[in-house]
Amino acid sequence: MGAVATDISTGRQTGRLPSEVTSFVGRRHEAAEVKRMLSASRLVTLTGVGGVGKTRLALRVAEEARRAFPDGVWLAELAELDHPALLAQSLTEALEIRDHSSRPPMDVLIDHLRERQILLVLDNCEHLLHACALLTDRLLREAPRLRVLATSRQVLGIGSEQTLAVPTLTLPDPTGPRLSTGAFAQCDAVRLFTERARAVLPGFTVTETNRDAVEGICRRLDGIPLGIELAVVRLRALSVHQLLDRLDDRFRLLTTGSRAVLPRHQTLRALIDWSYDLCTEREQLLWARVSVFAGSLDLEAAEAVCSGDGLVREEILDLVTELVDKSVLLREEHGAAVRYRMLDTLRAYGRERLAAAGEETARLRCHRDYYRQLAADARAALFGPAQVPWFTRLQLEHANLRTALEFCYEDPAETSCGLGIAADLLYHWITSYYLSEGRRWLDDGLTACPEPNEVRARALWTNSWLAIIQSDTDGASALLGESREIGERLDLEPVLAYTALYSGMVAMYRGDADAAIALYEEAVSRHRATGDPVGLALALIRLSLAHSFIGDSPRAVALGEESLAVCDAYGEGWHRAYTMMALGVEVWRQGDTGRATALERESLTFNRSLDDPLGVGVNLEVLAWIAATEGDFARSARLLGVVRTVWRAVGASLSGYGHLVHYHEECEAAVSRALGKPAFNAAVKEGSRLSYDEGLVYALEDELPTAEPAVAERPSPLTRRESEIARLVAQGLSNKEIAASLVIAQRTAEGHIEHILSKLGFTSRAQVAVWVAEQGRATPTDGESPSDSTPAP
Repeated sequence: MGAVATDISTGRQTGRLPSEVTSFVGRRHEAAEVKRMLSASRLVTLTGVGGVGKTRLALRVAEEARRAFPDGVWLAELAELDHPALLAQSLTEALEIRDHSSRPPMDVLIDHLRERQILLVLDNCEHLLHACALLTDRLLREAPRLRVLATSRQVLGIGSEQTLAVPTLTLPDPTGPRLSTGAFAQCDAVRLFTERARAVLPGFTVTETNRDAVEGICRRLDGIPLGIELAVVRLRALSVHQLLDRLDDRFRLLTTGSRAVLPRHQTLRALIDWSYDLCTEREQLLWARVSVFAGSLDLEAAEAVCSGDGLVREEILDLVTELVDKSVLLREEHGAAVRYRMLDTLRAYGRERLAAAGEETARLRCHRDYYRQLAADARAALFGPAQVPWFTRLQLEHANLRTALEFCYEDPAETSCGLGIAADLLYHWITSYYLSEGRRWLDDGLTACPEPNEVRARALWTNSWLAIIQSDTDGASALLGESREIGERLDLEPVLAYTALYSGMVAMYRGDADAAIALYEEAVSRHRATGDPVGLALALIRLSLAHSFIGDSPRAVALGEESLAVCDAYGEGWHRAYTMMALGVEVWRQGDTGRATALERESLTFNRSLDDPLGVGVNLEVLAWIAATEGDFARSARLLGVVRTVWRAVGASLSGYGHLVHYHEECEAAVSRALGKPAFNAAVKEGSRLSYDEGLVYALEDELPTAEPAVAERPSPLTRRESEIARLVAQGLSNKEIAASLVIAQRTAEGHIEHILSKLGFTSRAQVAVWVAEQGRATPTDGESPSDSTPAP
């Protein structure tokens, strides 16, 4: 079993834990948290998916806590115990209690534990959950100095039980900035891969050449330690890149584990088979059906897609709860909403089960139908008070929307449906980071669906706006010409209204203001006739900008105010923000820089909350022009630097507002003359070095985020005290330990940590550790890349 620990001074046996035969990687934060829980509760249960490392973490904590338990720390391994009736007897054996009487094992166990101060580790309770719960509850009541640390796929459900869901090992954020090789190697999943690889290939190290393959392997295996360890064994015969290529068939590939471990830990499939067998038949059915979702899902989606044919809608909530309890589904909070996520490894297993049951295509169609309706509902709710929540929801559902589109485009009979979904998602494409992806979906759908019907006409004008934003006016013109032709042939008034609107944008982009105004006027008239407030507001905004451009200030202001009235009547915010942007341009042209600044900042505040990079970019442009007009040339140059970063990310300068480029050029020339070329370039570079959030704060508040922004490397945004606390966080200390170390109140420490997370744009302490490593101030012990760091616009 393991080595016996003995107190040298007394000769008393103090427990038996297995010796570690491989290094323990990461988990410092989790270990500290478990110790804190054990100090506050007599029962702590570690939960999590199979192979995530619950046992290793429990044993590490038990070993480190040995001094606190004079009567020992003891491990009871329950994985191979099949009969609940033998549970008490198994514990007496684990505790090496020698009693030859005929008393019931439970009585013997209680007598032994009653006066002893022991930490008992109950490992793998999930298949004996009820029996373990009853036994543990009684032991804790009868033995007041006993503490229990349990590992299980689900909680025991005893009063006063504290639980910790053991996460998978950390990986870099795929949407965040690329880490240096050194910081990348500090991420826990990568550290584990590297250390285990060295046992197979001495001298193995992560390099620029292999880091992407290493990350791909760890990511495909969800950062599950057992999966990574099983994969590394294959490096005896495969290169890192070959291993990654073969992970599509992960259950067949990962079949060579240690013969010294439990049979179910020797292959990835056996491990997940164990979890699957612990589920009821109805839970297994839900597991398989949930596998059609990508990313995450909410309860409403699960009820709609997974019910029917053996599962009634009313029982989905209970089944979801059970799968969360069994660590098959992971619970996530997004604001006021709760969503559920399945690890990719469990999803792949569930998809196999779904296919074997002959349900895969039918369930994918249910999934597609649900998200087709979701896209249509979002389009219908576009203009109103629910606008921002819908935009947010669509971002959360992006992976599922993509899956629905892929299902449609794989079957020629379904492609028209997919084209309709892509068109309904117009505002999702332009208010997020998916503009190019949206255009690809529309291009592919239009190629596959040549029939001249309403869906094609709508998709054509939808795609034209994306083309305009990308400055592809020739492509937009071709799309609009065909859309208009279909609209006229089929007498589709909404289509004709939108083709007039976007044709006006093309004309304005090309400098033909008269033609643009005529087209915008046509669009306003048609949108009034169809009663479409979305198209009406958008046409009024563009018409206002066009009149401003030709110097007709009264008309420009009147149109802007009319657009505000339309937006306010519906409680709409996004088009209102663009209207304020347009009014800001005109007010600035009139010389009222104070009011223009107020309008642009109010617009920017909304666009920032929506995370709309296009709107943000135009707001920043206008604020730079205003600053130049006011003679604040250094500020103007910095804002030009900030906006340069935004347009580089978007892919086109002043996307969709090409006629405003001459204001940008005039501003840049004036500021460069005023400052001189070297100072101008330095100030622009200073602005471009600011992060996205820092740049927006500067635009809204006038103040630079640091006292010395022009140094070669941007200094830390943290105060000296915050930097000190960040280093302690990186060392894995809890809030209580940090407070004790610095002799401050725990609440004060917590406040500092909240500020640190806010300033760095992080959501977890582990992210702070990697940031500290990047700064070169400390070697992190719980390294993780920022999962929600400041986004690129």
